[in-house]
Formats: sequence, C-alpha cells, structure tokens
Amino acid sequence: MDNSLTPLMSLQSVSKCFHTKTSKIEILNNACLNIYKGETIAVVGSSGIGKSTLLHIIGTLDKPDSGKIYFQKNDLFSYGDEEIASFRNSKIGFVFQFHYLLQGFSALENVMMPGLIAHKKKKIVEKSALNMLERVGLLLRSSHRVEDLSGGEQQRVALARALVMKPEILLADEPTGNLDQKNSKSIHALIDELNKELGMTVIVVTHNNELARMMKKIVTLADGEIIPV
Repeated sequence: MDNSLTPLMSLQSVSKCFHTKTSKIEILNNACLNIYKGETIAVVGSSGIGKSTLLHIIGTLDKPDSGKIYFQKNDLFSYGDEEIASFRNSKIGFVFQFHYLLQGFSALENVMMPGLIAHKKKKIVEKSALNMLERVGLLLRSSHRVEDLSGGEQQRVALARALVMKPEILLADEPTGNLDQKNSKSIHALIDELNKELGMTVIVVTHNNELARMMKKIVTLADGEIIPV
C-alpha cells in the first residue's frame, strides 16, 4: 500500500467515552487511523474493549465525542442526517454479529432492501441480489423467509445484503462467528475475491486468527488507541 496516496477515510484524534453511574469508560482517546482504497484491515483486541463501537463510528452509526472523520476529504459529521444516511447506504456495507434481518420477508427481499431504499430499479436490484445470494451459496434458499433459515444461513444472507450495492467499504463485526468451518472458509474466500475484484476496502473485527491473517493490515485496539501490529 502506497501511504503517499490520499486516504479513502481518515480518523483524526477521535475520542469516545461511555458513562455509567459510577465511572467513565474511555473507548477511544485521540485515536487516529488512515484507511486506503482496497485495503484490508483486521481490528483485534480483548473482548469489551470497544472494537464494535469503533466500527460503528467508522460507519457513521455512532458519533465520536470529539475528533473528525473524513471520507475523501469530506467531514462526514458535517453532513445532515439524510446526507449521512444516503452516504451510509451507498458507500458502506455492514455485517453485524446480530443479523438485523427483516422477519416475515424472504432472503431475496432482505438482500434487495438497500437497493430499493436507494430507489434503484427493482429488476436490476433483484438480479444483483440473486447473484450475491448465489455467491454466498444460498440461491436455492432465496424464496425462504429468513426465520426459516439456520443461524449460519441468516449470517450469509446478511453478508449478501451488505455486498449487494458493491460498497466501497465493507465493515464486518465477527462475520463468520456463527458459521461452521466449511462455510467460514467460503465466506473468507468471498471477501478476498470481492476485495480484489471491486477494489473494496474491508475492515473486520474478529477473534478468528485465520481471518485476521488474511487481512493485509492488523491493528489492535487497546487503552483507547488504535495500534498497528
């Protein structure tokens, strides 16, 4: 990676705290991180240290207490709520530990949702969604309601939904945490393929050493700092 290039995204002096009745929990303390187009990054660290919170801040789902987050030199949190939502839907794909799939809807309908929200033509969105379901090995289950799928199948639907808009950045929080070894390897391979095929930037929070080693960069979150390994 040529670090002389302008970062796709940059976190500059970002701080975030949570307050309980008796204490202040510091998640990030003037943390800095440059993220480049096509880069793959694993975020590691002990449980409860704030890795998921970091991912939410990068994805504009949560705001920092202080500091700036830039995407292509634009200050993301200077946007209004609608602009941020539009940015998030078009530029970022999310895979969470919990699937957040829409119950009562089919796998296909769930994967189509980001494209429909973006007001893209239904036939085009459906074609893209079916293609992505095929890539995660669920084409034959596309018409099944998500509550009728196994936990591992639901996780793969969530991944397909995150990828259907071909986002510039994929943010994944333990993306293979609920999968068996065979399906984990296939998802690892798919993430690697899409990174190379689309130049998609990938940031994963993981305790899976195999997945972490696949990433070109590993950073550790510790004591409120983002530390390159």
